[in-house]
Amino acid sequence: MTRMTLMLEYFHPWTNAAGFYVARDEGWFAEAGLDVEIVVPDPARGDALAHLARHDVDFGVFPSNRLFVQREAGHPLVGIAAINHRALETIQTVAATGIERPRDLAGRRLALNPTPRGMAMVRHLVAHDGGDPDAITIVDSGVRELPPESFLDGEADASFGSYWAWDTLFASRVPDDERRIWPVDEIGAPAYHSYLLGAHEDTLETRGELVRGFLAAARRGYLAVAQEPERALPSLERVIPYFPRALLKRSLPLIAPTWTHDGTWGVQREALVHPYAQWLGRHGVLRDASQSPHAFTNAFLPDDTRQ
Repeated sequence: MTRMTLMLEYFHPWTNAAGFYVARDEGWFAEAGLDVEIVVPDPARGDALAHLARHDVDFGVFPSNRLFVQREAGHPLVGIAAINHRALETIQTVAATGIERPRDLAGRRLALNPTPRGMAMVRHLVAHDGGDPDAITIVDSGVRELPPESFLDGEADASFGSYWAWDTLFASRVPDDERRIWPVDEIGAPAYHSYLLGAHEDTLETRGELVRGFLAAARRGYLAVAQEPERALPSLERVIPYFPRALLKRSLPLIAPTWTHDGTWGVQREALVHPYAQWLGRHGVLRDASQSPHAFTNAFLPDDTRQ
């Protein structure tokens, strides 16, 4: 058995990783000769891409925009499979604020982690709806995702970032009919893969067969959960027992359809890669969007999925 380490994208596992856990628990990684350790990043040492760049892990899950930034900085990291085919983020608020659409954010306080990409996205969404992005007051919430109670308590009027298949499902004292939740891909965001699975070029060059075995087992896990979401509950409850089963049962059927496109898992689609890189370039997040073709490959996916 060959030991390999996969680093997830967040501070803790969540339902987006269900396919990896099921593949491990069902023995599908082991059938490929792999002993897979699944870990989460230590923020003091950077995200999954930073760990990949140092060869601290073999595989990592990360936002596609961050991959482009790392490539531009000279780090030879590559996307090898798509995890999500939709944007997961939302703008959310509550009825009491009077904000009924993105352009209403002009003159209001919007909480987010003000990264260059995050700032570009909220400005784009407000302008797309006919509002004035210069009139937004930014509240730096760092990596925290504000609950709807925060808008009633005056911490901000709205937020950008929470996921419609996860954070927005958490229990709240704000009734559902008083919440306003807008997935960004329904209000004008460009199309993109929210998360990719990737590796270092060195790993692809020297351990290609192991990479192929890993991807084949991961695909098997994700497709199994996509077909039967509750199949992942035992695996997830072992690694995140502090989240209620009811939350997991709500989240899994929502996130699972984002894992495939036309029934296929893993293929990174040009329509969700190159145009997004160009969008990031136009908004100053990237200096040179032309490097995007070198940032991903589908060559290590099982033969019947490659395009």
